Amino acid sequence: MINNVKTLREAKNMTQMELAQKSGLSLRTVQRIEAGSILKGFTLKAIAESLETQPENLIDTTDDNNKIDRAKLINLSALFGLVFPYGNVILPLILTYKTKDEKNKELGKNIVSIHIILSVIASILMIVSPFLQKAFSIRFPLFLVFLIAIIGIKLIVILKNGISLNEKNDLYFKLKTSFL
Repeated sequence: MINNVKTLREAKNMTQMELAQKSGLSLRTVQRIEAGSILKGFTLKAIAESLETQPENLIDTTDDNNKIDRAKLINLSALFGLVFPYGNVILPLILTYKTKDEKNKELGKNIVSIHIILSVIASILMIVSPFLQKAFSIRFPLFLVFLIAIIGIKLIVILKNGISLNEKNDLYFKLKTSFL
């Protein structure tokens, strides 16, 4: 079971040593607790009092499935790009860098990296389309074909990643290395 001791201690701007002294526990005990040892009895009460919180606030009862809710939100926020240019990059990037959890931050960076690549490809296609249209004497606006294709690809990426996050807690489309 995971505990919130480190998070609460850091929020109070306390060092492990200060928490140990204030709670009457040894530094090693505080280190073990923050590393994941189970809190119970006197230790639970002493740390709760030292951090000025209730004992139940020290124990994290959420499971791993709920741990990636922020990544799901970041993925969903990429839909903003269907309304505003580069919205699929800007909003997810803001949400990613406001995230404190490392797993969600890493998933967010992967999501943003994919959408940066898609946005760069879309931009290049939009710039090149009038020249291609003129070179091949195409009467139909070629940029519309590219625009619809890119929107479709973005939707597929968002949906597949969303489904994969729900089922496997990981992304379906991800880069081997994130460039963020």
